[in-house]
Amino acid sequence: MRAEGPGTVEGPGLYVYAVVRAGTPLPRKSGGVGSPPAPLRAVGPGPVAAVVSATPAQLRARRRDLLAHQDLLTQLAASGPVLPMRFGMVAPDEDALRAQLAAAEAGHLAALDRVAGHIEMNVKALPAHDSLAALVAGDATVRRLREATRRRPGYEANVRLGEAVASALARRAGEAGRRALRDLAPMARATAGGPEVPGCALNVSFLVAQDDTDRFRATAERFAAAHRDHVDLRIAGPLPCYSFVEAGAGTDAGGWSAPAPVGGG
Repeated sequence: MRAEGPGTVEGPGLYVYAVVRAGTPLPRKSGGVGSPPAPLRAVGPGPVAAVVSATPAQLRARRRDLLAHQDLLTQLAASGPVLPMRFGMVAPDEDALRAQLAAAEAGHLAALDRVAGHIEMNVKALPAHDSLAALVAGDATVRRLREATRRRPGYEANVRLGEAVASALARRAGEAGRRALRDLAPMARATAGGPEVPGCALNVSFLVAQDDTDRFRATAERFAAAHRDHVDLRIAGPLPCYSFVEAGAGTDAGGWSAPAPVGGG
């Protein structure tokens, strides 16, 4: 299976959305990638199946197709556990896809069991850039540098002040993010760190039981409101469980290309 990037995909192949348990109902009215989107079908030699469609003649990472891919995964998750594939995953043909599914069957089943009844919530902690007054009041170094800059303004003084402000904002966001992680982790079955995001002090995904989704979000939003002078806490979800299936669906489990996290996002 090949993972295509944002360029054009041309030629034969099956566009793969996800791996599910055999018999999982497919959405009756669903979009999917391409314009118009090709019909969905399930391909599988046993207890697991891949949800696929024909690959469009031209496939680009346009907003419409990215959202369609994500929406289809969300619809599938309403019917059972899903191992989501990243946008642009293409199998060369049905025989190759069936062979990969058979070789990775044990890993897929274990991963499906792991995420069954769960969703992914992603939390990012960013500096609260609109809280300069609170920062000055609470940080002696920033306060001292600001007073020095007022007394003797100049380029170097402004640079030092700017660097101190940026450092203090990032530090406060990191501290608040770690407190949020301690508060939220007990409500999750597992956590997974996401990729580094420029300007982001913390990027963590949580594997949360579907029944606990509202409680998790409410707790995160209360924390965000109580610490808004320290951190801009951004909460995304429910999402397909991108961050918690790699161990069961990676290349070691029979050649399947691993899904890419989005926490992400």
